[in-house]
Amino acid sequence: MTSDITLFVNPTAGRGRGAHAAQPAARALRDAGFAVRTVLGHDAADALRRAREAVAEGTGALVAVGGDGMISLALQAVAGTRTPLGVIAAGTGNDFARTLGLPVRDPAAAARVTAEVLKTSGGRSIDLGRIRGGTADAGDRTHAEGPTRAGALAPATTRTRSRWYGTVLASGFDSRVNDRGNRMRIPAGRFKYDLAILAELAGFRPVPYRLTLDDGHVVETDATLVAVGNGSSYGGGMRICADARTDDGLLDVTVVGDCDRRTLIKVFPRVYKGTHLDHPKVTTYRVRSLTLDAPDTTGYADGEPLGPLPLTVECVPGALRVLAPHQGPATSLR
Repeated sequence: MTSDITLFVNPTAGRGRGAHAAQPAARALRDAGFAVRTVLGHDAADALRRAREAVAEGTGALVAVGGDGMISLALQAVAGTRTPLGVIAAGTGNDFARTLGLPVRDPAAAARVTAEVLKTSGGRSIDLGRIRGGTADAGDRTHAEGPTRAGALAPATTRTRSRWYGTVLASGFDSRVNDRGNRMRIPAGRFKYDLAILAELAGFRPVPYRLTLDDGHVVETDATLVAVGNGSSYGGGMRICADARTDDGLLDVTVVGDCDRRTLIKVFPRVYKGTHLDHPKVTTYRVRSLTLDAPDTTGYADGEPLGPLPLTVECVPGALRVLAPHQGPATSLR
């Protein structure tokens, strides 16, 4: 194991928390005996290029500081390689860190966990989702066109080859909520998504979906939303795919059927505890791969826009080595 590691920083994450988080994280890593090199990106393409260079040069770990958007970018650099990923969660949602049971908005504590795991087990392998289709691809960006949401490194839009994700692929009502929430500057955290839900309820209607499951079975249904989870949550702790695991080689698909507004208002608050899955309007599947199609519907993964459906997603077992403890998610992460 090399003692040289790379801190991959988004200084604008979480309204500037990324920049503030980098210093105590670097200090804790150096105190643990590691030589720390910091990489800053001017935009998504530059950041990804620098991260990939660090991986190619043999860095001992890529440690991402920021929110789920920064983690998503880091995944494009380390997925499928031997380089482990550390997570210093300093964004708004921090769902990837929540899924892994890592400290949230405590950069020194997260860095100490990262250092301890790197020194002992060297991390553990988890699955990732791999997406084909859409128009926005972090792995193939060429320039930035301005911020798409608070704290995000701005993506360029281009033709997609494939893209990795760690938490949830969202489409339908939740992707519209995501789009609206990403445009909101206040309030912070999950509460802005609560407000975005209320705003979207006014005009949303279910849309016809066509799902092609990995056994060839086709499901055609009018749905309010379809979410495909490698991890369990999105939007700052909304456990839309509550039973999803990152080490079972499967994706959890949650289909919320044709709901009227009253039903949706009743069902959606249950997402925070994951108890919505037993509602009669909710259907779940576990698949290795899935093609998702619906008219006039955008997909998001790890909170980042993918472009319009159709999208094809597959679970890639053991695609990432992550610097996280082996126990499950913590019970309290706020």
